[in-house]
Parts: sequence; C-alpha cells; structure tokens
Amino acid sequence: MYLVALVVFLADQVSKYYVLRFLRLDIRLAIDVIPPYFNLRMAWNTGINFGWIASEQDLTRWILIGVALMITIWVVWWMTREHRTIARVAAGFLIGGALGNVVDRLVYGAVADFINTSCCGIDNPFAYNIADIAIFAGAIGLILFTGERKTA
Repeated sequence: MYLVALVVFLADQVSKYYVLRFLRLDIRLAIDVIPPYFNLRMAWNTGINFGWIASEQDLTRWILIGVALMITIWVVWWMTREHRTIARVAAGFLIGGALGNVVDRLVYGAVADFINTSCCGIDNPFAYNIADIAIFAGAIGLILFTGERKTA
C-alpha cells in the first residue's frame, strides 16, 4: 500500500512539474498532442472533481486539504485490518492521489489539472491529472475489493 502510494504520488508530482516547468503549460494553456483524443489543457481546480464547490477563498482550500488528509488517515487506519492485496493496492492509489492533490493546494493554492481526452464525437471540456485518475481507481477498487468475503 505505501509503495503504491509513493509511486502514484511521485508520478503525479513529476508529471505536474514537467508540464508546468518544461512545457510551460501554465503560460501556453493548451498543447494539442493527439487531437481530439489526448491533449494538454491547463486548468487550476480550486474545488473538487470537475470544479464542484470551487472557490477562490482560502477557507475552501484549507477545508479541502483537511478533508483529503482525514480521508487519507482513515483509509490508512482501515487498511490495518485484514484486507486482500488488491484492496491494499487500491488504497495506495487513493492515498497517493489524495496526497498529490494536497501538495498542489499547498504549493499552488489549487490543483493543477492538465490531461484532456475526448472521443467518439464527444468534446470533453474537463481536465484532470494522474492524482485524479488514481483517486477514482482507488475508490472503485476499495468498493469492489473490500468488505466481507462471501463463502460458498
């Protein structure tokens, strides 16, 4: 769980560093990579997924940091119980992603989102990052792979 969390956290932070410092996406705002399927679009998210409850107020930022840290602590505590390995991997994804976005809020005041994907005639207006993918995958994994095991 901890190794998975570390790998996810580092992948998230390195990718953000690369797009902000080397590609200067914060200045360029958009880079077409494989249009329309995969593009880079800079978005500073002050809220939660898809910018919900977004606010420029510092209080919102600190509340979201606190919530993310409380969830992380709770998941770490929850994983002290007996769980399957796949559930621990899912927990690592969620923890690494949550901490990656916490660092963004601390350093930049908002989460750096930059991945934009569209397909099949659907134009996706949203951007996300590796941490968001990991949080989503981790949450789904925890739903699917925790709980009581069914016996035959």
